[in-house]
Amino acid sequence: MGVSRRNLLLGGLGLLLAGLVGRVGHQRLQSGPDGHNSYFNALQQALKDAGIVHRRLIIDRARMAANLQRLVERIRPQYHYRVVAKSLPSIELLDWVMRQADTRRLMLFNEPFLRQVAAELPHSDILLGKPLTAGAAHYFYQHFEATNGFDPDAQLQWLIDSPARLADYAALADSLQRPLQVSLEIDIGLHRGGVQDTGTAAEMLTRLREHPWLRFSGFMGYEAHIPKAPGGTGRNFDRAMARYNAFVQTAEAVLEQGVDELTLNTGGSTTYDLYPGADVRPNELSVGSALVQPTDFDLPTLAEHQPAAFIAAPLLKVIDGLQLPGAPGLGRLMGLWDRRYEQTFFIDGGYWKAVPESPASLTTNDLYGRSSNQEMLNGPADITLARDDFLFFRPTQSEVVLQDFGELLIYDSDTGSFPERWAPFPRR
Repeated sequence: MGVSRRNLLLGGLGLLLAGLVGRVGHQRLQSGPDGHNSYFNALQQALKDAGIVHRRLIIDRARMAANLQRLVERIRPQYHYRVVAKSLPSIELLDWVMRQADTRRLMLFNEPFLRQVAAELPHSDILLGKPLTAGAAHYFYQHFEATNGFDPDAQLQWLIDSPARLADYAALADSLQRPLQVSLEIDIGLHRGGVQDTGTAAEMLTRLREHPWLRFSGFMGYEAHIPKAPGGTGRNFDRAMARYNAFVQTAEAVLEQGVDELTLNTGGSTTYDLYPGADVRPNELSVGSALVQPTDFDLPTLAEHQPAAFIAAPLLKVIDGLQLPGAPGLGRLMGLWDRRYEQTFFIDGGYWKAVPESPASLTTNDLYGRSSNQEMLNGPADITLARDDFLFFRPTQSEVVLQDFGELLIYDSDTGSFPERWAPFPRR
C-alpha cells in the first residue's frame, strides 16, 4: 500500500511538472555545442567587428534578394508587382526593392508615410491599402509641397470602401477643385470591409462617372483568408476570384468600356504563388512581408522563401539552472525534468513580436513572466554563449517590428559586414 501510494504521488508530481513545463514553451530543435550554427556565428562576429553593442534589427540582403527574385520570376509577365510599404517600412528599403524589381508601384497605409514617400520617392505610383478619412486626405493636400515632380493627380489613388466615404471624397474634390483618382475596395471574402455587392458598386461607379473631379482608377480586393479559412485553399481562391470578376464585369457594364488597363489589385504574401497561370481578372499583386519572411508567413505557399530579418539582442547575464522566485525547488525540478531549463539567460530588451531563433533550443519562460526590459530565456547546459554575446530572434511580422530598433543593419554575408544602414519610418 505504501509503495502504491508513493508511486501514485510521484506519478501525480510528474504530471503536474509536465503540465507546468508545457506552459513554459514548446520544444525547439537542439542547438550545436557552441549555441549558434555557422550562419549565426558569422552574424555575431560581424556585429562585434562593427562595434554593435545595442539590440538591433538585421536584414540579410542576399536572402531578401533571393526571395524577391523568386517572387518576380513567378508572377511576371502576367502580373505587375506592387510593393507593400507597411511591411518594408523604410525609404531606402522600398527604394532598393523598387529598383531590384523594376517597379514604381507602392501600397501605403497612412497619411504621414504618404507625404514622406511622395517627397522622397517622387517617381512612385501609389495606391492606398486602406481607406483614409477625407480629413486625412485633405491634410495631405494642405501639407504636400509639389516641388519634386510628384503629381498626386496622376500618381496617387485614394481607396473608397462605401457610398458614405465616396460622398466625403466628392465633397473634398469639390472644395479642392482638383481631380482625385479613386479605387474601390471590394470585399472578395475576407469580410474586413469594402463594397460587398455589385449593386452598391454599380451605384458608386455611376456617381464616379458623373462627378466632374473624381476619376475611377480601379479595384483593390484583399484576400488573406484564402489559405487559412475553412473550405480549402483552392476552393477559397476560386470563390474570391469569382467575386472579383463580378465586380470587374459590373464596372465594364456601368462605364461601357474595358477596365483591364486600370489598377486591378489583389494578392498578398501568403497568396501570390496561387496566381501564376490562373485565368483571373486582377492584373497586379501586392507583396511585402514575403521578402523578409517573418514567422507568421511560414506557410506552404512560401516554402521556398528564406528568413531574412533577425533581431540581435545582447546577452547580459548567464545563470546556471532555473531560479523561480518563491519556488526554488520547482526551478531545480524543471531543470532535472527537461534539459531546456538547465540554464537561464537574460537579454537587453525583449517581449517583442518575435520568437527565439538562435540558439535553436532557447525558449521563453511564461512561468517567470515576460519582460520588455530584461527578458528571461532558458536553454540546455551545452549552450556555451557568454555575457556580451548575442541571441537572435525572428520577428513574427515585419510591419511595426522593423521600426523599433533604430537604423536597420543591412548584412552582407559575403563580406561579413554591414555596408549600409537604412532608416525606418518613424512610429505612427
